Amino acid sequence: MTGPRLSQIKVSNITMARLFLYSAGALLLLTGVAKLISGSGHSRILLEHDPVTGLRFRDLFLAAGTMEIIIAVVCLLSKRVWFSVGLLAWLSTNFVVYRIGLSQTGYFKPCSCLGNLTDALHIPSHTVDITMKIILCYLLVGSYATFFWFWKINHKPRVDKSYSDDKSKYEK
Repeated sequence: MTGPRLSQIKVSNITMARLFLYSAGALLLLTGVAKLISGSGHSRILLEHDPVTGLRFRDLFLAAGTMEIIIAVVCLLSKRVWFSVGLLAWLSTNFVVYRIGLSQTGYFKPCSCLGNLTDALHIPSHTVDITMKIILCYLLVGSYATFFWFWKINHKPRVDKSYSDDKSKYEK
């Protein structure tokens, strides 16, 4: 019995990458819409300034939510796997840098990533914070793993068959 053909492996890799991108797109669409809903609300916290960026939370939620929805649409609809994975890696890296910035400013409260929407749904902020960290890890590790997996497949060393077919031509 022989192993799978190279074309089957490539189809399998792309299928796995597509599944990851669809799930990531769905998660980003959900969190992006939640941020837009929260950012358009009337909570007092939306008028306060974010300790990392200095932006009002309202502006930060609207900008982040819009970016998440744009990248979600790319992940869900684009045929360009490399581009989608690259955008996802870029966004998740930015979220990690933001989280590090929060901790550097001494801000150790649960992240208000989804704004006051979680209050309206009666979801504890600690639960949301842990869930958002899990999603962030999924997006970060998944995007970089997919990126390096495809990079490794596309950058395999090539064997010079002309040399191996006729060694006598090169030997003296």
